[in-house]
Amino acid sequence: MTGSSKPHQQAIALFPDTSPEAEAVLIELLRQMPPWRKLYLVGQMNQTLRTLALSGLRARHPRATSQELRRRLADLLLGPDLAARVHGPLEGEGEPNKGGCSNE
Repeated sequence: MTGSSKPHQQAIALFPDTSPEAEAVLIELLRQMPPWRKLYLVGQMNQTLRTLALSGLRARHPRATSQELRRRLADLLLGPDLAARVHGPLEGEGEPNKGGCSNE
């Protein structure tokens, strides 16, 4: 597009279920938003992610204690190796594999 006032035309839609006009408005609002508000929204999204993850863990492990669910959430967020190093092994799993290889 020669002579265009928008040299970086967006090739791929960020929100494929949204009209290009509505997407442009949303992107402009996000650009104008103060940094503190963006950080607040990220924090809210992280909290929603944790809530949804815990809900899924409760569905898969209905008899798990709150402590076990938090430990399983750590597995999801940190990965099983780091979660075991930080929080210890899951109940009933004993010591984590000390051989450096967790593939079975």
